[in-house]
Amino acid sequence: MSSADRLPWDTYDAGLAVRKQVLGTEHVARATNNSNEFTDEFQEMITRYAWGTIWTRDGLERTTRSAITLTALIAGGYWEELEMHVHAALRNGMTANEIKEVFLQSAIYCSVPAANTAFKIGKKVLAEYAEQDAAAAE
Repeated sequence: MSSADRLPWDTYDAGLAVRKQVLGTEHVARATNNSNEFTDEFQEMITRYAWGTIWTRDGLERTTRSAITLTALIAGGYWEELEMHVHAALRNGMTANEIKEVFLQSAIYCSVPAANTAFKIGKKVLAEYAEQDAAAAE
C-alpha cells in the first residue's frame, strides 16, 4: 500500500487541530509565525506526520501518548521539548502524580541524572500551573 493510499489529504489540517489541542494555540501560533522559508517545510512535516498521522490515531489515549513522549524526551535529553510536553501532558489530562511516576520509571531506564533534570523541569511547570490556578481563583 502506498502512502497516498494510507494518508488522507487532510492530514495537515487534522494535525494542526491536534497540535493546537495538545500544545496550545499560542505555542502553535508562535511556531508557525516564527517559521520562514528555511523552516516552513519542517513545520509542515511535523504537523502533517507527527500530529496528523500519529497523534490522531485511535490506538492509544492521549495520556498514554504523552507518557511515551515524556519518556522518549527524557531518554534523548531534549529538555526544551520536555518542558513543552509536560505542559501538553497536563493539557491532555495527565495528573502531576502520573507525570511523577513516568519520571520515576525513567530514572531506572533512562538514567538518574536524566530523571533529575526532568523533575526540575516538571517542578517548574507544575508551579506555573499552580500560579495560574491561584490567579484564576481570585
